[in-house]
Amino acid sequence: MSTPVNFKSITRLAIPATISGIAEPILSITDTAIVGNIPVDGLESLAAAGIVGSFLSMLIWVLGQTRSSISAIISQYLGAGKLDEVKNLPAQAIFFNILLSIFVLLTTIFIIEEIFSLFNASGKILEYCISYYSIRVWGFPLTLFTFAVFGIFRGLQNTFYPMVIAMLGAGLNIVLDFAFVYGIDGILPAMYLEGAAWASLISQAIMAIIALILLLKKTEISMKLVFPLNKEMKNVIFMSLNLFVRTIALNAALMLAVREATTLGDEFIGAHTIAINLWLFSAFFIDGFSAAGNSMGGKLLGAKDYSGLWLLSKKILLYGMVVSVILMGFGFLFYQPIGRLFSNESVVLTTFYGIFYIVILGLPMNTLAFIFDGLFKGMGEMKYLRNVLLAATFLGFIPTLYLGKFLGWGFYAIWIAFVVWMMIRGFALVWKFRQKFHPLVQNH
Repeated sequence: MSTPVNFKSITRLAIPATISGIAEPILSITDTAIVGNIPVDGLESLAAAGIVGSFLSMLIWVLGQTRSSISAIISQYLGAGKLDEVKNLPAQAIFFNILLSIFVLLTTIFIIEEIFSLFNASGKILEYCISYYSIRVWGFPLTLFTFAVFGIFRGLQNTFYPMVIAMLGAGLNIVLDFAFVYGIDGILPAMYLEGAAWASLISQAIMAIIALILLLKKTEISMKLVFPLNKEMKNVIFMSLNLFVRTIALNAALMLAVREATTLGDEFIGAHTIAINLWLFSAFFIDGFSAAGNSMGGKLLGAKDYSGLWLLSKKILLYGMVVSVILMGFGFLFYQPIGRLFSNESVVLTTFYGIFYIVILGLPMNTLAFIFDGLFKGMGEMKYLRNVLLAATFLGFIPTLYLGKFLGWGFYAIWIAFVVWMMIRGFALVWKFRQKFHPLVQNH
């Protein structure tokens, strides 16, 4: 059955994926905004939430790559009309991923202080990092499971159920954040930073339960682990390994940014925490069209519809750019009240306002990179994605960051490095896509 490539078919996937995608950074943004306004040690709590949040995001992104691998294979088999051949694959892949996540959890829980000392956290900030992470880390396997289920739905061209799960999780997290952090008079004492951690953990558990129920009730995908291993399990592992390496390179950039901001001082890591959360929020907002490209791109490739794939790339890029321009407008108009949502510390806000224009102006380049990133994942081109990220990080981001530091650019060096990083990623993916598929479109 042919896949129509038009505004309706794209937005049917993109809009729910956008809502689903922004729910993830909303969990982090909610913590940041509420924690930043804690009446006791607000600045230290904000810094700790930023450092721990960055580290947990790294773990989730590194080990959550099975989601993209499962989605790519399922969508391609769906396009080829051979879905029955991979029905037992998701359970095997998820089981493997959960075992890996439990191993990571058990190994990091005993060296928390050493981990966050590497981020130059010390004193009260280090204490808060340890207490916050000790609670939030137990949601790690739950989040990976939920991500994998989202990948299954995405491969089946369904982004609606992930949206429902994500909205419920984000809404619950916001309610629990206010209740646990600030307390409820006569009912619940204020737990401050630890309260934010408990709110996130409970929300992650509820999301995992709902994801499992919907998967079992609404699809024919079985969660029963059966052997022998599916023939595509090898591909899942190799795709995931390539994305694993890619994500390490990606997070090397994010972690270096956190480390350099921490070194500059408390107000800089506070400002960076706000800026990176807004950067990620806009990324996931744009990522809705990337998700549509992921789902539809894999299906079109499986059906060998190269003309449809070429048309898809042009349309989702156009729609993504429209969204990025709208986000830029909101950013320029409301940057001051946006800052005050996250912190009442004037020194943090002044630092944040100084670099926010770089974050806003970089959005179109982010769109180019994210849109084609989704397309390449759907097509299973994980090896090239790996190579692009390695080049962007080690030949772009890191040299720019340390050159800027050497030249005395201070906090600006971090965000200029991010712009260079995204430029390399975006242009490299567009070039490869044209090289590979333009001849196929002409000859098809």
